[in-house]
Amino acid sequence: MAYTIAFSGKGGTGKTTLATLAIKYFLDKKMMPILAVDADPNANLNVGLGMEFRETIADIREEVLDRKVPEGEVKNDYIFRRMNEILVEGDDVDLLVMGRPEGQGCYCAVNHLLRDYLNRLSKHYKAVVMDTEAGMEHLSRRTTDDLDILFLVANPTPVSIRAAARSREIAKKIKLNIKESYLILNRVGSEIPSFLKEMITQERLNLIGTIPEDNQLKSASAEGKSLLGFSDSTSFQAIAKILNK
Repeated sequence: MAYTIAFSGKGGTGKTTLATLAIKYFLDKKMMPILAVDADPNANLNVGLGMEFRETIADIREEVLDRKVPEGEVKNDYIFRRMNEILVEGDDVDLLVMGRPEGQGCYCAVNHLLRDYLNRLSKHYKAVVMDTEAGMEHLSRRTTDDLDILFLVANPTPVSIRAAARSREIAKKIKLNIKESYLILNRVGSEIPSFLKEMITQERLNLIGTIPEDNQLKSASAEGKSLLGFSDSTSFQAIAKILNK
């Protein structure tokens, strides 16, 4: 089975960058092939990977609900065929984009089929890395498999740390099967202020490591460059240290 990790956090915390760097880590460790799953409605994990996509899983959901399945084709077969079509294949990394959240209507049957497909698909990979938003919309719909590790990404501010704690509570309430969850503080200076350390303890968050401010990657991200070539960046060295644990 694939080793599955997810990065969750509010917009602006840098979780997408960390998810991309985690993929680079697995590439460097020859833990391939890798499935990258963009479960954030903003959908920009592809940028850091230097990949492009045209369609999303959300498009397939809407097609099924709008009864656009070709006459004579079984719904299950149609979904599996379309999922294979939207899978962006790379040399060592493949990409699936979840797309926008669900609208009105009953998605239960469709989501069951999507999860079945993802479960089958993940067996062909050694690692699955997910980028998901703070509310974990797609995870809550059970359209993805269980997680080995959930990384809660926050910036060193009270608001961001509280948001990470809420994400952890959401995961508990929707009864996700997560083996381990950890807090990562991103864009940290030389030392975490004592009042933030106290807050992390009060919120019962398990801080596994910090990522320094990294202007090199910040500039690359702003320019839409792939982040897979930055082995010497301080951010990559920090996330590699965390993943080595």
